[in-house]
Amino acid sequence: MLKGFKDFILRGNVIDLAVAVVIGAAFTAVVTAITTNLIQPFINAIGSVDAGGLGFYVNSSKPESFVNIGAIVTAAITFLITAAVVYFVFVAPMKHVNDRLNARKTPVKADPTEVQLLIEIRDLLRAGRVDAAAEAADRPSGPTGTV
Repeated sequence: MLKGFKDFILRGNVIDLAVAVVIGAAFTAVVTAITTNLIQPFINAIGSVDAGGLGFYVNSSKPESFVNIGAIVTAAITFLITAAVVYFVFVAPMKHVNDRLNARKTPVKADPTEVQLLIEIRDLLRAGRVDAAAEAADRPSGPTGTV
């Protein structure tokens, strides 16, 4: 059981995950600062001055009953910015890299006419007819005219 844990730790996935969490937290702090200090003031400007921003009081005599819609909109914008950056900086490039790696792993399939020609050459060579096999090899196959 400990060997499996050691292999998991040394494989690098844990280090990659730790780096991603740290970078994600730092990036989230930057996006939150931008939305809180740049976007939210514009959203709050839509609300009235005495209301404290875009929102309303459930009970006007209690200031703690203020429903801050501006903060909710800012949080949604923060989420969308963070999700867009994660997608375009991490997810999309990794998908592109994985697609390219998987494309290299896909074996090249021979055209059926090429396979048939190779079978014919093999059979002629087995039968001892080397001259006929050479003629078959010189014959064009497929739409490109190559063997």
